[in-house]
Amino acid sequence: MASTERLLLSGNEAVALAALHAGVKLGTGYPGTPSTEILEAFDLIGGPAQWAPNEKVALEVALGVSFAGARSLTTMKHVGVNVAADPLFTAAYIDMTGGLVLVSADDPGMASSQNEQDNRHYARAAIVPMLEPADAQEAYDFTLAAFELSERWKVPVILRMTTRICHAKTEVRPGPERPSSIQPGYERDIPGRVMIPAYARPAHHKVRAKMEEIAQWNEQSDLNRIYPGDRSLGIIASGVAVMHAREAAPEATMLALGLTWPLPMQRIKEFVASVDRCVIIEEGDHLLYEALKVEGLDVEGKPEMYRFSELNVPRVRRILSGDTTPEAKPPRGKPPELCKGCSHREVFEALSRMDCIVAGDIGCYTLGVLPPFEAMDTCVCMGAAIGVGLGLRHTLPDDQARRVVSVIGDSTFVHSGLTGIAEMVYNPPPTGHVVLIVDNSTTAMTGRQEHPGTGRSLNHEPANKMDFAAVCRAMGVKNVEVVDPQKPDEDFEGRLRAMMEKDELSVMIAERPCILAAPLIRKFEKAQEEKQAQCAAAMTD
Repeated sequence: MASTERLLLSGNEAVALAALHAGVKLGTGYPGTPSTEILEAFDLIGGPAQWAPNEKVALEVALGVSFAGARSLTTMKHVGVNVAADPLFTAAYIDMTGGLVLVSADDPGMASSQNEQDNRHYARAAIVPMLEPADAQEAYDFTLAAFELSERWKVPVILRMTTRICHAKTEVRPGPERPSSIQPGYERDIPGRVMIPAYARPAHHKVRAKMEEIAQWNEQSDLNRIYPGDRSLGIIASGVAVMHAREAAPEATMLALGLTWPLPMQRIKEFVASVDRCVIIEEGDHLLYEALKVEGLDVEGKPEMYRFSELNVPRVRRILSGDTTPEAKPPRGKPPELCKGCSHREVFEALSRMDCIVAGDIGCYTLGVLPPFEAMDTCVCMGAAIGVGLGLRHTLPDDQARRVVSVIGDSTFVHSGLTGIAEMVYNPPPTGHVVLIVDNSTTAMTGRQEHPGTGRSLNHEPANKMDFAAVCRAMGVKNVEVVDPQKPDEDFEGRLRAMMEKDELSVMIAERPCILAAPLIRKFEKAQEEKQAQCAAAMTD
């Protein structure tokens, strides 16, 4: 692709294009706003991509690709990194072969998330480098740089995006393709890849030494840029905060950090010494400010009130002026709601009428907590519905315990529900328990992506389908029923009541396709039928 080409791309699309130009062998991840479009775009432009059951599995698959000598990309939202943290922390100790880049798409302001965590903490805790692009061009450039960093120092690299970078479109000038020079193939390295204590202890020292080397390299890296200006005000920023600060204070001198961990501390010290006043503009926690204060640098941070939600140009202006007066409340928008005709409506209407204590989960069905249903009592994280429900059942008086129902979606059940079923069978409460899987045949909340229970792969081609009822029975749940909640003759509410009255372990699968996904599902099924008919005709000719 010619370097003179100009494209208008979102940050997510730019990452996908860079992954293609980097020669990524496999892109894998779990859908989650604002990261979802990366793998979808990668698939559309010809990259090999697949949805994993959850983020932990996605990263483990990516590790296998790296060990085989090829490049891998794994994508997830910020809370997904919590799920992937177990392999991530140990992966830092292991010498990567092919480049491995993990995209963490953070959600400041919680547009579609249950918390507002700042995943810059992960780079420091896991001992891995982190890059933070400020626009789509940098998302493209930094993705390519991340693969090269990963292979040069044999470490996983985190590319931290945020909602505005993921979804905002800016001009991108792609460069030439930059594939790896490493040829796929397996070379045995037991001490380097089997992290028993005897091998992990020296590996810890080794990864710390790598980070020291990367920090020294970062001092001269062109991933960090200085925008010259008036020395009376200096600003240090990273990610989208760079763009906000440049617009809020165009006259200021700015150090825009791209490789934000490990920090180029000497370069930062020189910058701070070159200006009269230095302000740290960072979205989220005070990580950069605190790191520089520990070094004894005379820098200013933001007031605590600006730790929350997204930054924007007016907020940055307020930070620079020291304005801590109350901010105007944003205009109230239309509250979200379950779609008209959504099969979850019948489910939550019944749960509300029955006065159930509902241990809920993550998905569009979480909207059952809102009026007119108000039929969800807890929501913690993916898969928590079953564990929390069991805890309630074990503890509450019998009359209350029998009202407890765990509600979990189909994609979430695959993601994190299976271990909950194992716990339920292994440690059953005295009153039994009821798990209600609301199966709408898609990952609806993030844009109707596929999962192992739909029978279709990321690109909607036919795939092996997980049978929830058979899995639950195989795991030891004897009472398993499948029902369509919208068919009166199947008596969804009556069958649910009967389950709750028994001292048994029960799973009910409320099976009805998402009303928005149903036309697409029919289209995919028709296309497959036509394809099979064409193959059959060709075989008879």
